[in-house]
Amino acid sequence: MSRLETLPKESTIAAIAKRVGCPLLCAALKLYYAARRKETPAWARGVMVGALIYLVTPLDAIPDVIPGVGFTDDLGVITAALATVAMYINDDVKKAAADKAHRLVKVCVCD
Repeated sequence: MSRLETLPKESTIAAIAKRVGCPLLCAALKLYYAARRKETPAWARGVMVGALIYLVTPLDAIPDVIPGVGFTDDLGVITAALATVAMYINDDVKKAAADKAHRLVKVCVCD
């Protein structure tokens, strides 16, 4: 089983999601589900996984503990990754990400 096939426990993701906010959660989940698609080429999967690793790694350009701005660098990296691999994010990926985000944080609505 690859690392992409499993997510951490939902309680852990929900706690993180409440801190980072819905836009970042939705974007990260889109990358996760797109990376799991068999049709996604290795280079795009590398971009996606790299961005997700940056999101969860405690060493950041702007430390995540700084209120208000801590996750702005993470959002920038995730957004850049989304723009780079947008062609691999189809409606199924968007629906899976939106469903998961809503299950984790009830008020989360992804576009």
